[in-house]
Amino acid sequence: MGSSNLFTGIYAGLTNTYAQLAAQNPDGLTLEGISEARTNQDNLYSLNQTFASYLQTNFTNIDKDGDGIISSDEMTNLTNMMSAQGLTKAELSQLYASGASGLSTSTINDILEHFDDMDTNHDGRITQEEISAYTVNSARQEKVDEYAHKAATNMSVFYGDDSSSDTSGTYSMLSYRYKTSSNS
Repeated sequence: MGSSNLFTGIYAGLTNTYAQLAAQNPDGLTLEGISEARTNQDNLYSLNQTFASYLQTNFTNIDKDGDGIISSDEMTNLTNMMSAQGLTKAELSQLYASGASGLSTSTINDILEHFDDMDTNHDGRITQEEISAYTVNSARQEKVDEYAHKAATNMSVFYGDDSSSDTSGTYSMLSYRYKTSSNS
């Protein structure tokens, strides 16, 4: 699971969408400005509607000083906060819908499916670090399980491998007793 790709894609998408909207609203990016930009036919193919929708939906949370304008500082604070505190499952779902994360559907579905397992501090948010740690721990557990299955099904421990007829090599538990008694 590529958590850095996920978060990098989301931060870049939000920042690029903000820059595009801010360029169209030289007096400041307002809620009305976002709404107008989203319905403007000139923006149909250039404006990422999902990120614009996120900015519109969360406008009051992003506009920390309450002046009715999202400033570049407030936008930077948003991405820094997301980086430090992570994303909620709802935010992740909404932002992933844009397709700008660069991750496959199966990867994002894995992240969403295991969200609660990844959220090790149980704050309702996951960070890049939590996703990375979960990925490492899952890979380690997969190897442990694979080895345990292999060990449980590997009968060469009891019967020896193909070279067990060679008396100069090492033997399995059963073949050793048989070979030492037949070599006497």
